[in-house]
Amino acid sequence: MRTNEQVDVVVVGLGPGGEHIAGTLAEAGLDVVGIEAELVGGECPYWGCVPSKMMIRAGNLLAEAARVPALAGEAAVAPDWGKVSGRVRGEATDDWNDRVAADRLTAKGGRLVRGRARLSGTRRVSVGDQTFEARRGVVLATGTRPRVPPVPGLARTPYWTNRDAMAAKELPASMIVLGGGAIGVELAQVFARFGCRVTVVEGQDRLLSREEPEAGELATRALRADGVSVRTAARAAQVGHDGTAFTVRLEEGGEPLRAERLLVATGRYADLAALGVDTVALDPAARSLHTDGQMRAADGLWAVGDITGRGAFTHVSMYQAEIAVRDILGQPGPDADYRALPRVTFTDPEIGAVGLTERQARQQGLRVRTAVVPLSSSTRGWIHGPGGEGFIKLVEDAERGVLVGATSAGPAGGEVLYGLNVAVHAEVPVARLQHMIYTYPTFHRTIEAALRALN
Repeated sequence: MRTNEQVDVVVVGLGPGGEHIAGTLAEAGLDVVGIEAELVGGECPYWGCVPSKMMIRAGNLLAEAARVPALAGEAAVAPDWGKVSGRVRGEATDDWNDRVAADRLTAKGGRLVRGRARLSGTRRVSVGDQTFEARRGVVLATGTRPRVPPVPGLARTPYWTNRDAMAAKELPASMIVLGGGAIGVELAQVFARFGCRVTVVEGQDRLLSREEPEAGELATRALRADGVSVRTAARAAQVGHDGTAFTVRLEEGGEPLRAERLLVATGRYADLAALGVDTVALDPAARSLHTDGQMRAADGLWAVGDITGRGAFTHVSMYQAEIAVRDILGQPGPDADYRALPRVTFTDPEIGAVGLTERQARQQGLRVRTAVVPLSSSTRGWIHGPGGEGFIKLVEDAERGVLVGATSAGPAGGEVLYGLNVAVHAEVPVARLQHMIYTYPTFHRTIEAALRALN
């Protein structure tokens, strides 16, 4: 028997952004229902950011140990994947149990409903035999799922996605990775450092194709240094599995690739049709939900996170969540501003970027001035020695004299990015940046050299 219930707000999807919205609104005294089909906390803590960075930390330690002979003496290490998978299960995911996160929500006054929800009209959400009518509105924060390319034969094989890789108790002897984006290159490097023979197949002409060409070139050198075979401008034509190993035939021909495991890392997509967005006059075939500056997608409907098409990043979801909370509570605040959107690919070296790439800036019609300098141009970069490869790239709008984009690659590329993020977001004049004091000796000082190179 179907039942209807009135509440203040319904939040569909309790990943980082959705959980934050539900908990914050509940603490503010609203009657909030949070609906989650899987685990409270979402992709990031269980199958994404957190466990992958644990794996990367472990792989980086192995790489650093291998650099000891060049700088400090002798060292010998024996990789043990069990240590990594044990930490992922015990510390990061609680063996994929979300009780702590669920209790955190209910302790704030929110109500948790488990199930797969869909819109059934304006301010209406149905899940199972229940329909919730939201007086203030509904928030969609359902994230994305792995996109599996329509390669002949692939769907019939036991391929992996990021979820399977995060849950792996044992390391495969060999692995083919379809996709050279952030997920693909991060996991390829980690698995290779633990002794797995890895081949990356990327359809574009370089890895990390959405970033600067220099970033893709650096990632390729880094992976190859760890023994990864990198095949760019290559596409899978057919995939097979004989019960033991995968076979991947490429469109370009040649010998087929064989490996014990196949990881599909070819992007993610939002399933808007499954959310019933057509019931509120939105396009179910769209790639993402268009939102205004206050995260409104329609009357009484807000959306945050991956489904808004602003990047599959936890920090974007949390940023948007704060804006949505303010709007739902009727509090004033600035519109969303994505001009300084930061992102980091956590390879070794890390590759951080913010704002526009050079190509994007030119496509927008800007008169662009750029500079690229190696990390070794700073004393800290030279001191670091093995493992210190990297660079700083600046993209300047020459008409306004401000940075509109930057890339920071190196041992601490994601951390060095912070100053560049501030510069792009605040539109600090390049002339002012050129007259700052840059701490010596730090990787950050490379930015000073890049600013000089702009002239």
